[in-house]
Amino acid sequence: MTGVFSLLPEGRHGLLARPPGSAAGPSSYEDSSRYLAAGGYAPVSAPGTLLDRIGAAGLRGRGGAGFPAAVKLRAVRDAPGTPVVVANGEEGEPGSVKDRWLLRYRPHLVLDGLRLAAAVTGAGRGCVYLSDAQAEQAVLRALAERPAGLRVDVVRTPHSYVAGEESAVVRRIDGGPALPTAKPPRPFERGVGGAPTLVANVETLARVALLHSRPEAAAEVAGAHLVTLSGSDGRSALAEVPAGTRLDALADAWGHGKAEAVLLGGLFGGLHGVGWADLPLDLEGLRAAGGALGCGALYFLHPGDCPVGVASEATAYLAAQSARQCGVCVSGTGALAGALSAVARGTADPGTADRLRRWSGQLPGRGACGLLDAAARIAASLLTHFPDRLDEHRDCPGCAGAAAPEDGRRFLVAVP
Repeated sequence: MTGVFSLLPEGRHGLLARPPGSAAGPSSYEDSSRYLAAGGYAPVSAPGTLLDRIGAAGLRGRGGAGFPAAVKLRAVRDAPGTPVVVANGEEGEPGSVKDRWLLRYRPHLVLDGLRLAAAVTGAGRGCVYLSDAQAEQAVLRALAERPAGLRVDVVRTPHSYVAGEESAVVRRIDGGPALPTAKPPRPFERGVGGAPTLVANVETLARVALLHSRPEAAAEVAGAHLVTLSGSDGRSALAEVPAGTRLDALADAWGHGKAEAVLLGGLFGGLHGVGWADLPLDLEGLRAAGGALGCGALYFLHPGDCPVGVASEATAYLAAQSARQCGVCVSGTGALAGALSAVARGTADPGTADRLRRWSGQLPGRGACGLLDAAARIAASLLTHFPDRLDEHRDCPGCAGAAAPEDGRRFLVAVP
């Protein structure tokens, strides 16, 4: 069962809410006439004022890192050369659907945000970067409908976990493979075609558009988050929630109230057991608890779900998705996945936990992208929150003898 819902206060217009008069249904395409009637594509008389509003509202990027949007915009604006702005809609996380949903059903909101980012930075070209065929068709339709303005190209990429990393985005748009590159330089310094480049997640740009059309609600717009909820029972949903919402409220809202643990941030935020329900959905609160919000995807573990099995499947997927450019990533993710697979199968030796603990402390920060960090955090959080499960795992009926699949099937969510 899938769905779309909002926990924003009544009357608050968010990214999932349709303006009055829009087509019926939670997942229906919003055409240009409806978007224009609701105030979309309004002129930008003072780009600097809009930039100040974005900064004052505290908008942070929604691609995973949570970097302040205004700081990123200023860096691109102030770099030498004519900038390029990119709407990054390539969702590498298997448990996230928010970016594809926005591109499929509200592409004008994203294109408007891209236009505004171009106005703020002085960009002369825009790109929409994606891998989803249905999203591509919706964006092309929206480009044909929208008012004339910024040149925007659509660049499609083969889907992979690392294809949405910002340097991989630049590399692909320039005609190369969608694989990360060493940094520096970062895209804001030297990006597409050598120009300073803003690579912004599509939700971030959609929120920029909403900040422009609804300045009176700037703080609420910047503070809300799109989250993808899923679990082993097949219930999944895309939701919009205010920052600080407790995770138990999210679980209760879509039938996961009996969950005993959660995997945060897609595959980036780690596993959390006792106390997970009290965690707040915000960057700082989750960071303080040793987790991460990432792309806002939450996978709930219900009674009977084995956290060791979940960790094994997650690291197996990450190891298979490695770009295979960094030796430390190839060997590190492979070692983590192999050790967790041995634990899951009940064949681990007595030193496995110590090796996992050592690797999870040594590996973060050593790869060209965040994939190795994600695998290390999963292992570290399993040891922190479920230390007894490793010792007891030889008797786990759901995992014994089974090899962890590498395709991430457990975490896949359909776009509602």
